[in-house]
Amino acid sequence: MAECKKIEDIGKVTLVDIVESSLINYIKQNHLKVDDYLPSETELAKSLGVARSVLREALSRLKMYGLIESRPRHGMVLREPSLFSPMKKVMQLNLWGEKTMYDILGLRVTLELGMVDEIFSHISDKHIEELTRIVNVSTVLENNLYEGISEISFHSKLYEITGNSAFIMFQDLIHPVIGFIKSHFEENFKPINKQLEEKGLIVTHSDLLTYLKFRDKAGFRKSLENHFMPYKIFLQERNG
Repeated sequence: MAECKKIEDIGKVTLVDIVESSLINYIKQNHLKVDDYLPSETELAKSLGVARSVLREALSRLKMYGLIESRPRHGMVLREPSLFSPMKKVMQLNLWGEKTMYDILGLRVTLELGMVDEIFSHISDKHIEELTRIVNVSTVLENNLYEGISEISFHSKLYEITGNSAFIMFQDLIHPVIGFIKSHFEENFKPINKQLEEKGLIVTHSDLLTYLKFRDKAGFRKSLENHFMPYKIFLQERNG
């Protein structure tokens, strides 16, 4: 038997929450698709038995998600929502705690290692030329730390090469995370990179580019793992 909700949990559900869920269920049950129109506010409010002010608040949430759009003199139409748009707006506020930042950084490392096959399936000579220009103008600071824009430009291009829009949107989403990590923990990375450099384990963007030029997927995958080693060590230290 399913566990009953606690009374205090039920109390947290507002009328607007219920109306929002009802609207989503209406869309699902009626098999509505992108570019289909919803009934008017008057019809919806009457059907749901709520005031239009409550309905409008619920609709505003769906608009925030990018799920519906109001068209003058036509009504409300369903739109294809942006996968990460609501999350991106929140990210810009820098309200994430450090633990969440670490988790997102770890997700970024895992995802980029996992998209190596996609990179090699789509990479072209033009991509190589673009990556070469990025590497040539990149600013490398001491201990193999890259200037923020240099780090973002190189890895953004890797995401772009895959042709996967979700990957590209995710990379755009995590820019604030990279900025946060670099601005708050740069001193933590210096000794990590120094130790790796002494062991000959530092992998630069230029090194990665070489494997891409020769279409050496196995070599690139291994080098990318080593390129992210500072992040992995940092995360291990921060997570205890």
